[in-house]
Amino acid sequence: MMSPVGVRSGYWEQVRASGFRLPDDRPLDDLTTELVHMLGDPDHQVRGGIAYPVLAAWISEGVYDDLLAGFGDGVSEGLFTGLGEDGTDTVLRRSFSSLLLAEAILRDHVTRVVHSDAVFRWGDRAASWFVRERDLRGWVDGQGWAHAVGHGADLIGALARSHHFGKLELTVLLDVVADRLLTPTPYRFLHDEDDRLAFAVMAILHRNLLGIDVLEPWIERLATAIVRPTVPNGDPSPEWPTPVAGNTMNFLRALHLQLALGVHGKQTPQDVALFGKPPQVRADLLLVLLRVLRTSQPWLFTTPKH
Repeated sequence: MMSPVGVRSGYWEQVRASGFRLPDDRPLDDLTTELVHMLGDPDHQVRGGIAYPVLAAWISEGVYDDLLAGFGDGVSEGLFTGLGEDGTDTVLRRSFSSLLLAEAILRDHVTRVVHSDAVFRWGDRAASWFVRERDLRGWVDGQGWAHAVGHGADLIGALARSHHFGKLELTVLLDVVADRLLTPTPYRFLHDEDDRLAFAVMAILHRNLLGIDVLEPWIERLATAIVRPTVPNGDPSPEWPTPVAGNTMNFLRALHLQLALGVHGKQTPQDVALFGKPPQVRADLLLVLLRVLRTSQPWLFTTPKH
Protein backbone atom coordinates (compact mmCIF):
# COMPACT_ATOMS: atom_id res chain seq x y z
CA MET A 1 0.00 0.00 0.00
CA MET A 2 1.35 3.44 -0.94
CA SER A 3 2.25 5.63 2.01
CA PRO A 4 0.45 9.00 2.24
CA VAL A 5 2.36 11.81 0.56
CA GLY A 6 2.64 13.68 3.83
CA VAL A 7 4.38 10.72 5.43
CA ARG A 8 6.85 10.39 2.56
CA SER A 9 7.45 14.09 1.93
CA GLY A 10 10.78 13.88 3.75
CA TYR A 11 11.84 11.06 1.44
CA TRP A 12 11.16 13.13 -1.67
CA GLU A 13 12.76 16.22 -0.19
CA GLN A 14 15.93 14.17 0.14
CA VAL A 15 15.66 13.10 -3.50
CA ARG A 16 15.32 16.72 -4.56
CA ALA A 17 18.21 17.79 -2.31
CA SER A 18 20.39 15.10 -3.90
CA GLY A 19 20.01 16.73 -7.31
CA PHE A 20 17.20 14.34 -8.28
CA ARG A 21 19.41 11.28 -8.00
CA LEU A 22 17.44 8.09 -8.61
CA PRO A 23 17.00 6.24 -5.27
CA ASP A 24 18.23 2.65 -5.16
CA ASP A 25 16.07 1.49 -2.25
CA ARG A 26 12.81 1.05 -4.18
CA PRO A 27 11.80 -0.25 -7.64
CA LEU A 28 11.48 2.40 -10.34
CA ASP A 29 7.89 1.32 -11.03
CA ASP A 30 6.89 2.04 -7.43
CA LEU A 31 8.64 5.40 -7.41
CA THR A 32 7.02 6.40 -10.70
CA THR A 33 3.54 5.34 -9.62
CA GLU A 34 3.81 7.41 -6.46
CA LEU A 35 5.12 10.48 -8.25
CA VAL A 36 2.47 10.31 -10.99
CA HIS A 37 -0.20 10.09 -8.28
CA MET A 38 1.34 13.19 -6.64
CA LEU A 39 0.83 15.18 -9.87
CA GLY A 40 -2.78 15.68 -8.77
CA ASP A 41 -2.04 16.68 -5.18
CA PRO A 42 -3.80 19.92 -4.11
CA ASP A 43 -0.59 21.06 -2.41
CA HIS A 44 1.48 22.89 -5.01
CA GLN A 45 4.69 22.09 -3.16
CA VAL A 46 3.94 18.39 -3.63
CA ARG A 47 2.66 18.71 -7.19
CA GLY A 48 4.91 21.38 -8.67
CA GLY A 49 7.75 21.33 -6.19
CA ILE A 50 8.41 17.59 -6.02
CA ALA A 51 6.43 15.35 -8.39
CA TYR A 52 6.81 17.27 -11.64
CA PRO A 53 10.45 18.39 -11.29
CA VAL A 54 11.61 14.94 -10.15
CA LEU A 55 9.89 13.15 -13.04
CA ALA A 56 11.00 15.80 -15.55
CA ALA A 57 14.60 15.48 -14.38
CA TRP A 58 14.53 11.70 -14.68
CA ILE A 59 13.10 11.97 -18.20
CA SER A 60 15.82 14.39 -19.31
CA GLU A 61 18.52 12.23 -17.71
CA GLY A 62 17.39 9.17 -19.66
CA VAL A 63 16.02 7.16 -16.75
CA TYR A 64 12.95 6.25 -18.79
CA ASP A 65 14.53 5.96 -22.24
CA ASP A 66 13.95 2.21 -22.48
CA LEU A 67 10.46 2.62 -21.01
CA LEU A 68 9.39 5.87 -22.62
CA ALA A 69 6.48 4.51 -24.67
CA GLY A 70 4.87 2.87 -21.66
CA PHE A 71 5.66 5.86 -19.48
CA GLY A 72 3.91 8.21 -21.90
CA ASP A 73 0.91 5.90 -22.17
CA GLY A 74 0.56 5.85 -18.40
CA VAL A 75 0.94 9.59 -17.98
CA SER A 76 -1.51 10.35 -20.80
CA GLU A 77 -4.25 8.44 -18.99
CA GLY A 78 -4.17 11.22 -16.41
CA LEU A 79 -5.50 13.64 -19.04
CA PHE A 80 -8.94 12.10 -18.59
CA THR A 81 -9.14 12.00 -14.79
CA GLY A 82 -12.37 13.83 -14.00
CA LEU A 83 -12.55 15.35 -17.49
CA GLY A 84 -15.70 17.45 -17.79
CA GLU A 85 -15.53 18.72 -14.23
CA ASP A 86 -15.05 22.42 -13.55
CA GLY A 87 -13.81 23.97 -10.33
CA THR A 88 -12.62 20.71 -8.76
CA ASP A 89 -9.17 19.43 -7.87
CA THR A 90 -9.15 16.91 -10.73
CA VAL A 91 -7.90 19.57 -13.13
CA LEU A 92 -4.55 19.46 -11.36
CA ARG A 93 -3.88 15.87 -12.41
CA ARG A 94 -4.99 16.57 -15.98
CA SER A 95 -2.97 19.74 -16.33
CA PHE A 96 0.28 18.46 -14.85
CA SER A 97 -0.07 15.20 -16.78
CA SER A 98 -0.06 17.26 -19.97
CA LEU A 99 3.08 19.09 -18.88
CA LEU A 100 4.84 15.82 -18.13
CA LEU A 101 3.71 14.23 -21.40
CA ALA A 102 5.29 17.19 -23.18
CA GLU A 103 8.60 16.32 -21.50
CA ALA A 104 8.35 12.73 -22.74
CA ILE A 105 7.70 13.91 -26.31
CA LEU A 106 10.63 16.32 -26.21
CA ARG A 107 12.85 13.52 -24.90
CA ASP A 108 11.88 11.33 -27.83
CA HIS A 109 12.77 14.22 -30.13
CA VAL A 110 16.33 13.81 -28.83
CA THR A 111 16.60 10.03 -28.45
CA ARG A 112 14.25 8.75 -31.21
CA VAL A 113 13.32 5.75 -29.05
CA VAL A 114 9.50 5.81 -29.40
CA HIS A 115 7.60 4.36 -32.35
CA SER A 116 5.40 6.72 -34.35
CA ASP A 117 2.26 4.82 -33.31
CA ALA A 118 2.85 5.72 -29.67
CA VAL A 119 3.40 9.42 -30.39
CA PHE A 120 0.31 9.51 -32.60
CA ARG A 121 -1.62 7.90 -29.75
CA TRP A 122 -0.39 10.56 -27.35
CA GLY A 123 -1.33 13.24 -29.85
CA ASP A 124 -4.87 11.88 -30.17
CA ARG A 125 -5.26 11.81 -26.40
CA ALA A 126 -3.82 15.30 -26.04
CA ALA A 127 -6.17 16.73 -28.66
CA SER A 128 -9.21 15.01 -27.16
CA TRP A 129 -8.40 16.32 -23.69
CA PHE A 130 -7.42 19.86 -24.67
CA VAL A 131 -10.57 20.62 -26.62
CA ARG A 132 -12.84 19.04 -23.99
CA GLU A 133 -11.22 20.62 -20.94
CA ARG A 134 -13.69 22.90 -19.16
CA ASP A 135 -11.69 24.03 -16.13
CA LEU A 136 -9.57 26.86 -17.52
CA ARG A 137 -8.51 28.46 -14.26
CA GLY A 138 -4.95 29.73 -14.20
CA TRP A 139 -3.90 30.52 -10.64
CA VAL A 140 -6.02 28.96 -7.89
CA ASP A 141 -5.83 30.58 -4.47
CA GLY A 142 -4.43 28.18 -1.91
CA GLN A 143 -3.42 25.61 -4.52
CA GLY A 144 -1.18 27.41 -6.98
CA TRP A 145 -1.23 26.79 -10.71
CA ALA A 146 -3.87 24.75 -12.46
CA HIS A 147 -3.17 26.37 -15.85
CA ALA A 148 -4.65 23.71 -18.13
CA VAL A 149 -4.52 26.00 -21.18
CA GLY A 150 -0.93 27.06 -20.59
CA HIS A 151 0.26 23.52 -19.96
CA GLY A 152 -1.82 22.21 -22.84
CA ALA A 153 -0.24 24.78 -25.13
CA ASP A 154 3.18 23.50 -24.07
CA LEU A 155 2.04 20.00 -24.98
CA ILE A 156 0.88 21.16 -28.42
CA GLY A 157 4.24 22.85 -28.87
CA ALA A 158 6.08 19.64 -27.98
CA LEU A 159 4.01 17.63 -30.46
CA ALA A 160 4.69 20.27 -33.12
CA ARG A 161 8.43 19.66 -32.75
CA SER A 162 8.13 15.86 -33.05
CA HIS A 163 9.79 14.30 -36.07
CA HIS A 164 6.84 11.88 -36.19
CA PHE A 165 4.46 14.71 -37.11
CA GLY A 166 4.15 15.73 -40.74
CA LYS A 167 1.92 18.13 -42.66
CA LEU A 168 -1.32 16.32 -41.83
CA GLU A 169 -0.62 16.08 -38.10
CA LEU A 170 0.52 19.70 -37.89
CA THR A 171 -2.68 20.79 -39.62
CA VAL A 172 -4.65 18.88 -37.00
CA LEU A 173 -2.73 20.67 -34.24
CA LEU A 174 -3.74 24.02 -35.75
CA ASP A 175 -7.38 22.91 -35.68
CA VAL A 176 -7.00 21.85 -32.05
CA VAL A 177 -5.74 25.32 -31.14
CA ALA A 178 -8.64 26.91 -33.00
CA ASP A 179 -11.16 24.57 -31.38
CA ARG A 180 -9.76 25.43 -27.96
CA LEU A 181 -10.07 29.15 -28.60
CA LEU A 182 -13.54 28.99 -30.13
CA THR A 183 -15.15 26.64 -27.61
CA PRO A 184 -17.53 28.67 -25.41
CA THR A 185 -16.15 29.34 -21.94
CA PRO A 186 -16.73 31.81 -19.10
CA TYR A 187 -12.97 32.06 -18.49
CA ARG A 188 -10.78 34.86 -19.74
CA PHE A 189 -7.10 34.13 -20.21
CA LEU A 190 -5.15 36.11 -17.60
CA HIS A 191 -1.87 34.25 -17.19
CA ASP A 192 -0.04 34.28 -20.54
CA GLU A 193 -2.20 31.54 -22.05
CA ASP A 194 -2.42 33.54 -25.30
CA ASP A 195 1.37 33.84 -25.53
CA ARG A 196 1.87 30.14 -24.88
CA LEU A 197 -0.74 29.17 -27.46
CA ALA A 198 0.90 31.52 -29.95
CA PHE A 199 4.30 30.00 -29.25
CA ALA A 200 2.88 26.52 -29.89
CA VAL A 201 1.70 27.78 -33.28
CA MET A 202 5.11 29.31 -33.91
CA ALA A 203 6.64 25.86 -33.38
CA ILE A 204 4.24 24.57 -36.05
CA LEU A 205 5.16 27.39 -38.42
CA HIS A 206 8.90 26.83 -37.98
CA ARG A 207 8.52 23.29 -39.28
CA ASN A 208 7.96 24.91 -42.71
CA LEU A 209 5.52 22.22 -43.79
CA LEU A 210 2.34 24.32 -43.95
CA GLY A 211 1.77 26.94 -46.63
CA ILE A 212 -0.36 30.06 -46.64
CA ASP A 213 -3.07 28.04 -48.40
CA VAL A 214 -3.59 26.21 -45.10
CA LEU A 215 -2.85 29.07 -42.72
CA GLU A 216 -5.03 31.81 -44.23
CA PRO A 217 -8.31 29.85 -43.93
CA TRP A 218 -7.30 28.94 -40.39
CA ILE A 219 -6.83 32.60 -39.48
CA GLU A 220 -10.12 33.48 -41.19
CA ARG A 221 -11.89 30.90 -39.06
CA LEU A 222 -10.57 32.55 -35.91
CA ALA A 223 -11.47 35.97 -37.29
CA THR A 224 -15.17 35.11 -37.19
CA ALA A 225 -15.00 35.17 -33.39
CA ILE A 226 -13.60 38.69 -33.08
CA VAL A 227 -16.08 40.62 -35.21
CA ARG A 228 -18.58 42.40 -33.02
CA PRO A 229 -22.13 41.35 -33.90
CA THR A 230 -24.57 44.02 -34.99
CA VAL A 231 -27.35 44.94 -32.60
CA PRO A 232 -30.80 46.05 -33.79
CA ASN A 233 -31.67 49.64 -32.94
CA GLY A 234 -33.16 49.89 -29.49
CA ASP A 235 -31.77 46.59 -28.22
CA PRO A 236 -29.19 46.72 -25.42
CA SER A 237 -25.63 45.92 -26.44
CA PRO A 238 -24.40 42.59 -25.06
CA GLU A 239 -21.07 42.27 -23.27
CA TRP A 240 -18.20 42.73 -25.67
CA PRO A 241 -15.76 41.27 -26.09
CA THR A 242 -17.05 37.97 -24.84
CA PRO A 243 -14.47 35.68 -23.23
CA VAL A 244 -14.09 33.77 -26.50
CA ALA A 245 -13.72 36.97 -28.54
CA GLY A 246 -11.27 38.49 -26.06
CA ASN A 247 -9.18 35.34 -25.79
CA THR A 248 -9.07 34.94 -29.57
CA MET A 249 -8.20 38.59 -30.15
CA ASN A 250 -5.35 38.44 -27.64
CA PHE A 251 -4.09 35.22 -29.21
CA LEU A 252 -4.02 36.75 -32.71
CA ARG A 253 -2.20 39.80 -31.38
CA ALA A 254 0.31 37.56 -29.59
CA LEU A 255 0.86 35.51 -32.75
CA HIS A 256 1.38 38.66 -34.81
CA LEU A 257 3.92 39.99 -32.32
CA GLN A 258 5.84 36.72 -32.05
CA LEU A 259 5.92 36.37 -35.83
CA ALA A 260 7.14 39.96 -36.21
CA LEU A 261 9.79 39.86 -33.48
CA GLY A 262 10.85 36.22 -33.71
CA VAL A 263 10.99 33.64 -30.94
CA HIS A 264 13.42 31.10 -29.55
CA GLY A 265 12.71 27.87 -27.73
CA LYS A 266 14.76 25.90 -25.25
CA GLN A 267 18.53 26.11 -25.42
CA THR A 268 18.84 22.67 -26.97
CA PRO A 269 20.45 21.81 -30.30
CA GLN A 270 17.04 20.78 -31.63
CA ASP A 271 15.33 24.07 -30.75
CA VAL A 272 18.29 26.18 -31.79
CA ALA A 273 18.09 24.58 -35.23
CA LEU A 274 14.29 24.78 -35.43
CA PHE A 275 13.97 28.44 -34.48
CA GLY A 276 17.20 29.59 -36.09
CA LYS A 277 15.50 31.22 -39.08
CA PRO A 278 12.07 32.87 -39.52
CA PRO A 279 9.28 30.65 -40.88
CA GLN A 280 9.08 30.67 -44.65
CA VAL A 281 5.47 31.91 -44.50
CA ARG A 282 6.35 34.85 -42.25
CA ALA A 283 5.80 37.69 -44.72
CA ASP A 284 2.54 36.34 -46.15
CA LEU A 285 1.11 35.42 -42.78
CA LEU A 286 1.95 38.83 -41.30
CA LEU A 287 -0.13 40.45 -44.02
CA VAL A 288 -3.07 38.16 -43.26
CA LEU A 289 -2.84 38.87 -39.54
CA LEU A 290 -2.62 42.63 -40.11
CA ARG A 291 -5.71 42.58 -42.31
CA VAL A 292 -7.70 40.58 -39.78
CA LEU A 293 -6.62 42.72 -36.83
CA ARG A 294 -7.46 45.93 -38.68
CA THR A 295 -10.92 44.80 -39.70
CA SER A 296 -11.73 43.54 -36.22
CA GLN A 297 -11.52 47.06 -34.77
CA PRO A 298 -12.00 49.58 -37.59
CA TRP A 299 -12.64 52.35 -35.05
CA LEU A 300 -9.07 51.97 -33.77
CA PHE A 301 -6.72 51.00 -36.59
CA THR A 302 -6.06 53.03 -39.72
CA THR A 303 -6.60 51.50 -43.13
CA PRO A 304 -3.54 51.71 -45.39
CA LYS A 305 -3.90 53.92 -48.46
CA HIS A 306 -3.01 52.43 -51.82
